[in-house]
Amino acid sequence: MRAFDISPLLRSSIGYENLNRLVELAGRVEGGDSAYPPYNIEKVGDGAYRIQMAVAGFSRAELDLTVQENTLVVTGNAAADADSTERTFLHRGIGKRAFERRFQLADTIKVTGASYQDGLLNIDLVREIPEHKKPRRVEIGGGLDVMPDQPTLMAAE
Repeated sequence: MRAFDISPLLRSSIGYENLNRLVELAGRVEGGDSAYPPYNIEKVGDGAYRIQMAVAGFSRAELDLTVQENTLVVTGNAAADADSTERTFLHRGIGKRAFERRFQLADTIKVTGASYQDGLLNIDLVREIPEHKKPRRVEIGGGLDVMPDQPTLMAAE
């Protein structure tokens, strides 16, 4: 019997507690180089998450974040260096190539902001549960054991 490895889905899915959705997404495989750029997903508080991507060499203008339906798309388009003809690299270890990274978000996860500092792109997310989906307490009342839809019988005097 083959077991499905869903760990790649857990790395790019935020806010899912429903295993059925993860299994549904298991058929879809990310295309391209899934190791670039490297990223972390961390829980920073109660219902608050952060995606941190290492995008060394990119400027703010070369990065783009788009949220459409339940998908967060982070795109990096490397601009051509003006002085690249004058520079000769003996070793080029800092990768600066175009990329597109997609993250599947749960219905209750909203992107609240993003910041860029020291080569790290930080994307802040928060879980917003609508009022009608929050658990609520129902009081148990006392009283008659008569069902309200059934007529009550009066004793004849």
